[in-house]
Amino acid sequence: MARLINSPCLLIFFTVIFFTKLNAQQKTTVKNDVTTPLHALQPDYSIPYKAMSQQEIKSWLDKVFNYLDTVTPARMINKVTGKEVTDIAMLDTNIIIEQKDFRLTSYEWGVTYSAMLRAAETTGDKKYAEYVKKRFDFLAKWIPAVKEKFPVDYIRKKNLFVQPISPHALDDAGAVCAAMIKATVTGSQSNLRTLIDNYIDFVANKEYRLSDGTLGRNRPQKNTLWLDDLYMGVPALAQMGKLTGDSKYFDDAVKQVKQFSQRMFNEQKGLYMHGWVESMEPHPEFRWARANGWALMAKAELLDVLPKDHPGYNFVMQQFKRHVAGLALYQSGSGLWHQLLDRNDSYLETSATAIYAYCIAHACNKGWIDPVTYAPMAMLAWNAITTKINSKGQVEGTCVGTGMSFEPLFYYYRPVNVYAAHGYGPVILAGAEIYQLSGTNGFKINDSSLQYYKQ
Repeated sequence: MARLINSPCLLIFFTVIFFTKLNAQQKTTVKNDVTTPLHALQPDYSIPYKAMSQQEIKSWLDKVFNYLDTVTPARMINKVTGKEVTDIAMLDTNIIIEQKDFRLTSYEWGVTYSAMLRAAETTGDKKYAEYVKKRFDFLAKWIPAVKEKFPVDYIRKKNLFVQPISPHALDDAGAVCAAMIKATVTGSQSNLRTLIDNYIDFVANKEYRLSDGTLGRNRPQKNTLWLDDLYMGVPALAQMGKLTGDSKYFDDAVKQVKQFSQRMFNEQKGLYMHGWVESMEPHPEFRWARANGWALMAKAELLDVLPKDHPGYNFVMQQFKRHVAGLALYQSGSGLWHQLLDRNDSYLETSATAIYAYCIAHACNKGWIDPVTYAPMAMLAWNAITTKINSKGQVEGTCVGTGMSFEPLFYYYRPVNVYAAHGYGPVILAGAEIYQLSGTNGFKINDSSLQYYKQ
């Protein structure tokens, strides 16, 4: 046995094995410019960095949908017995709207209804449109019955369909009105015209305006413009122009975009301030993210229906493009945008990011902007948004309802909450539009970076 161990052949054999293993270890552990294509190393991204497939996008949309479908019932119930009431003849003071997580007539839900209609259009899944129809049929049935049965004072006191019956601000009227007109124009609803007319009468004729006709408010200061009101007013006016063919609605919508932009758009930054007060000089400029989102989406919705030969079309289009170019400069490395767009120490916010993702993707789909330039940032934003959708389908990281301030602390510390309804419609809109943009198979990873190729 000793002779075998001392055999020169065995010594050579073990020596070869030893150095072969050592060399293999060195080859697998040493990564340098010679041994490894360093440019292809996988970065430690904080969010998914990929061209998300339509199947994946749809799975995220469905997750949010399933949550919303559960927590937004369209039912009247008897508050004493808890039983559903379907017969309007049984309407009395014990009958209330069943409440869960969100209100069916808020402006946030106007956005959500529009989003569901768009999701049905891009994905072909009818359940999104059925969600809208079920709730609009419910409103069309019960709102007239409540209005006829009870005096306005009682309706206001009990908050029983008070927004559609007796709107007192653009928030009460504009977004739901626009969604109802879309449903009517597509032919899915034929029972909403009375509600639409009541809404648009408030937007066009009763909302407070400055002396030049700009939609305004008297809070927090007299003669204040809220950038949010571009969305609360313009889409309803634009859709009414499409529904009726009356150019006065288009004219008013264009006027709002022009007059808000003249006062509130910073040409150097490509961003809007949140609030403008007629008597204030100078104007502190706090560029709140979601208000910029509402302004961008208002222009997108106007461009969707504004005739190209309208004298204001080119202005609105160019203003939309200037705004997109400005926003592109402020997207963070995570794909999200900050609560105050040009202040990187403010928190990253979901609802604004979703609005930008939708508007940029929509503009790419419509051919308004170059998708090679802008589609990757929309996909990046969508990838980031999906990290804010929790296991229940709730949207996290959304700033709650926000008034106006002229100092920064207010914006920096606005709470975020999964029950902030502002996040849900924008997320569905973003997913629906990215779904369509992905259908061209234009997104690809090239040399480790996300690119878009025109088909």
